[in-house]
Amino acid sequence: MSQTIRILIADDHPVIREGLSAMLSRVPGFEVAGEARDGKEAMDMALRLKPDIVLMDLRMPGMDGVEAMRMIHLQCETIRFIILTVYDNDEYIFEGIRAGASAYLLKDVSRETLIQAIREVYSGQSLLHPQITRKLLDHVSGGAGKEQNSLLTERELEILQMMASGASNKEIARGLSISSHTVKTHVSNIYQKLEVSDRAEAVAKALREGILRG
Repeated sequence: MSQTIRILIADDHPVIREGLSAMLSRVPGFEVAGEARDGKEAMDMALRLKPDIVLMDLRMPGMDGVEAMRMIHLQCETIRFIILTVYDNDEYIFEGIRAGASAYLLKDVSRETLIQAIREVYSGQSLLHPQITRKLLDHVSGGAGKEQNSLLTERELEILQMMASGASNKEIARGLSISSHTVKTHVSNIYQKLEVSDRAEAVAKALREGILRG
């Protein structure tokens, strides 16, 4: 990539911070702009250094990662967030997404996946850990928010719920007894209406805006 991606690492464990810093510093096109030990320091450093990406842990002393993201986003909307955590419980997932995270990854992801996530989020995409995507299915059964029902049709909502579960177009077609071409058309309409470009971004935005409920 021709432009350097500046990254702030926020984690209260020194070994993790230092390990991530050492690893990412060796990636061409990446620059570690700083390391923060807690949410408050992450907020201060993010607003001062204006990194492109913040790798944010969730559970940190004092101000946690979710609150730090909210505070940063209020003052600087250009900074993008990747949650990197060991926690996959429901409350953290949805709070993180609603706070503005573009990606939610667990710390068992591979080096390659993390690097790819940073590049994709930098380019405006969203990414969810496969385990997180699977868990979303259990939380979209409540249906759409009443105020947002008019945005998507009933069939589009149905397909969006199946997308949240990680179902492929072929699996959606089989499950709904419709053709794969019809599914592709619906998916394209969903992307257009939500103004997104991929599945993870569609699910994340739908959760944030109450189209799907956590």
